[in-house]
Amino acid sequence: MATVSEWVAGARPRTLPNSIVPVLVGTGVAVGAGSAVWWKALLAAGVALALQVGVNYANDFSDGVRGTDTEERVGPTRLTAARLAAPRQVFSAAWACFAVAAVLGLVLALSTAWWLVLVGAVAIVAAWFYTGGRRPYGYRALGELSVFVFFGLVAVVGTVFVQMETVPWQGWVAAVPVGLLSCSVLVINNLRDIGTDAQTGKHTLAVRLGEANTRRLYTGCVVGAFVCALATAPVSWWAALVLLAVPPAVPPVRRVAGGQAGRDLVLGLGETGRLQLAFGGLFTLGLALGALG
Repeated sequence: MATVSEWVAGARPRTLPNSIVPVLVGTGVAVGAGSAVWWKALLAAGVALALQVGVNYANDFSDGVRGTDTEERVGPTRLTAARLAAPRQVFSAAWACFAVAAVLGLVLALSTAWWLVLVGAVAIVAAWFYTGGRRPYGYRALGELSVFVFFGLVAVVGTVFVQMETVPWQGWVAAVPVGLLSCSVLVINNLRDIGTDAQTGKHTLAVRLGEANTRRLYTGCVVGAFVCALATAPVSWWAALVLLAVPPAVPPVRRVAGGQAGRDLVLGLGETGRLQLAFGGLFTLGLALGALG
């Protein structure tokens, strides 16, 4: 029987900025336009967090029963592979999280637009089949694309839409750097696991690209996020506040570009999460201050 702390560790807290930052940034766009609806922003955050934890438990279950994860694997706690919890318990935890996301999303859909139910359903299906099912797309180098779409475009644009019921151009542009930083989390995670993933037949993008190109991809995602965020400067020069997040970007980029591996990349994963939060907070502030010019 897993302890509470083991369940928390199995939820992979270091990945949670993936769900928090898109909602912050989308709300920043709404605030800048003078159209923020705070209770909807909170519901959107609840949906995003529930989906993130749900997909983490779903991955734990699917990778564990497939044998892709092992007890010796470097990285966060694996409840299934380490036999800390029965597979059916991890399965149930994943779908309980998806159910919470569905209920909160239904409230948003009923108060905004019915077709958001379809978006939510697609998001849950995508979350499960990332590593679940007979042909998981996460095993076919499509994980980063999915993360960019759902934790970048869908999360940011969706947060803007439920509050404004329209999406200005800056909402679409703001989704791109958020998606890139979310991808950077998956890239450094998969970089750490290239060796074991290749051995177990998990053909992630990192396995396909190779170590050197994956390290370049990580750097490109981080640098690209800053460049794309500055593209919102025509709305407000306050967007330049994201440059204050350059210092926290240096340690993980240096770690990845410098060839570190194994447990050093676990530290880099935490650093990437902190970069996401710093970048997201500053970008949100810059977008929110857009009304000031």
